[in-house]
Amino acid sequence: MPSRRPYVTDAIVLSRFELGEADRVLTLLTPEHGKIRAIARGIRRQTSRLGGSLEPFAELRVALAHGRTFEVVTQVSVSHAWLRLRDSLESAATAWYLAELADRSSEEGAAAESLYRLLRRAYELLEAGMAAGRVARWYEMRLADELGMRPEVDRCVECDRMLEPTDRFRWVPVLGGVLCERHVAPQTSRVDLSLDALKLLKAYQRMDAEALVGLRLAVGVEREVEAALRDFVRQVLERDPRSLAFLDEVRVGRAPA
Repeated sequence: MPSRRPYVTDAIVLSRFELGEADRVLTLLTPEHGKIRAIARGIRRQTSRLGGSLEPFAELRVALAHGRTFEVVTQVSVSHAWLRLRDSLESAATAWYLAELADRSSEEGAAAESLYRLLRRAYELLEAGMAAGRVARWYEMRLADELGMRPEVDRCVECDRMLEPTDRFRWVPVLGGVLCERHVAPQTSRVDLSLDALKLLKAYQRMDAEALVGLRLAVGVEREVEAALRDFVRQVLERDPRSLAFLDEVRVGRAPA
C-alpha cells in the first residue's frame, strides 16, 4: 500500500468522473502501487494549477498525498502524450477499451508493473498507426497471460492431444481454449473454429507486435478471431466490458465524434 507520506509515481489514467462543481476523481494505473483512486481538487476551474495535464492517453508523473477516501493529486506533469492516438476515433475508442480491461484486471495497492508496461506498449502501437483491431487482439492475448489464464491453442483442452490440421476445432472459452473433434462441448459455450483462425490465434500468442503488422489476413478470419478472443475475455472478466458497445458503434460509423 502507498505510504501515508506524499509520494510520486508514473501513472496512466484508466477512467474518471466529475465530483461536485470543480473536482474530478480518477482511476490511475501505476507500476509500483497498482490501481489508485485519486481526486484532483478544483481541476475544472480555469485557474487550476493542474490544468489539462490529467488526461487519458498520456503517461504522467503524478505527486500524491494520502487522503481520507481518495489519494489527493498535488502536482502532475506529462512524461509522454500519445497525441496521434486521438486522431482516429476508432483508435481512441480502442484505447478506452484497453484501459477498461486494465482497470478490471488490477487491484488497488498491488504492484502492477507488467500490466502497466503492457498498456503503455499498446498505446505506443496505436500511436504508431498499427491497426486498432490487431492492437486489441495482441493486448487481449497478453493480458490473459498476465492473469495466468493463457488460452490453449496447441493441444485439446480435454485430452491434451496435439491438434492436427485435419481436425475440426471448437473454441470453448469456459474450458480454456480449443477442443478437438473427439469430445463434445456444451452447445451454449462453443463455436466452430477454422484452421486459419486457429493459426491466427497462435500468431497473436507467439509473435511480437511488429511482426503482426505485416500479416496479410482475410477479413473473415480477423473477425472470427476477434469474436473468439472477446468471448474469452468475457469468460475471464465474467461480463462484457462496457466500452465495447461504443467501440462497435464507432466501427460501423454510428458514434458521435
